[in-house]
Amino acid sequence: MSGRCFIFGALPTEKKPISPKKGDFVIAADKGLLTLERAGVTPDVIIGDFDSLGFTPEGNVIKLPVIKDKTDIGYAVDYAFDRGFRDFHVFGAAGGLLDHTVANLQICADVSKKGGSLRLYSDSQVAFCVTDGSATFTGSGRVSVFAFGGKASGVTLEGLFYPLKDATLESFFPLGVSNSFASPAATVSVKSGTLLIIYDL
Repeated sequence: MSGRCFIFGALPTEKKPISPKKGDFVIAADKGLLTLERAGVTPDVIIGDFDSLGFTPEGNVIKLPVIKDKTDIGYAVDYAFDRGFRDFHVFGAAGGLLDHTVANLQICADVSKKGGSLRLYSDSQVAFCVTDGSATFTGSGRVSVFAFGGKASGVTLEGLFYPLKDATLESFFPLGVSNSFASPAATVSVKSGTLLIIYDL
């Protein structure tokens, strides 16, 4: 199945740089249902253990056990991935609890390694990962590029104030922090490994 999958987590979303359109698949992850209700959007499916929401909602619901190995967001991504979606946009899942934000960044990297794309939005920034490939994106503020999950080699940064060519980034040294756009579009590529890219909205 092609198309975009939007997943909404428990955090209130003040800024939605991309809004679901007709044909997009929308998932409410637990308390993310409240965000969608305030926006007047009906999700295609509601997934969660509903410990945050406080009750089991009606509709197309997949109720998860409270004791489990994955987060509600993780289950939501797996559900959509198994149905053929590869383009994910996740809101309300970054900027709250630090451990959950890190978990969602790991999910982002996992989707990238499996050939998909997941953008994780906070109210001021967006994060995504690139594995053994490249991505071109637009913006005008800060950009940070990190090795994620090990060494990243053959890293090239174009269209940024501090460029790199065929460099190596290590996961224990943040060489790529606080860069910035030098042109309307930037291209980040890596020959081997996974990069985490975070830039201002």
